[in-house]
Amino acid sequence: MKIAWKKKAAGGGGKKRSLPSPVALNPGLPFDRGEDAPPAAAAGAEAGRASPGSGQVTPTDDHRIKNLADSFRCQGNQLAEDGKYHEAIGKWEAALTLEPKNAVLHEQKAQVLLELGDSWSALKAATQATELQPSWFEAWLTLGRAQLNFGEPDSAIESFDRALKLKPDSEDAQADRVAAHRLVKKRRQLEASGLKVADSRYKVGDNVESS
Repeated sequence: MKIAWKKKAAGGGGKKRSLPSPVALNPGLPFDRGEDAPPAAAAGAEAGRASPGSGQVTPTDDHRIKNLADSFRCQGNQLAEDGKYHEAIGKWEAALTLEPKNAVLHEQKAQVLLELGDSWSALKAATQATELQPSWFEAWLTLGRAQLNFGEPDSAIESFDRALKLKPDSEDAQADRVAAHRLVKKRRQLEASGLKVADSRYKVGDNVESS
């Protein structure tokens, strides 16, 4: 259940959650195109403008900014694939200074922050992703996991429910929701025994027995 970045196995085996790719996919990325990528940006935006009288298309400032942001994103993706998480976050943050409303970057950042154990920062990044793309399944799934890791299983259940509305057949979301429900039940048992609420927080991956 714990979010984990995994290097590609030599034999191609093992399950890996791929990073979603933005609309302009670079085929050289080490990650596969995810089928759950967020909704595309409004169609019809031009990549450049024609120079007066020349008939040639020249890149606009917006296009140059996007290219630079994509470059930082691709570098971050490769660093994350190599297990260099802090360096990856640095590249993605550089990209976010250019494209602060890029939901993919916020969600990817949340995944790595979870891997690094920074649940609070992961929760904030995932929340940004859901606010920017409220109809994106992966953003809600990552937010639920961040909330669960931060010790908020009740909120996590709500996020997993939002994810399941978008993708009812997701086994990951279903399993994580069950785990969150067990944590809520366990927390109530601990509270009934007199344990403080602050002592009843759990992290994703804790061994929680159903009773």
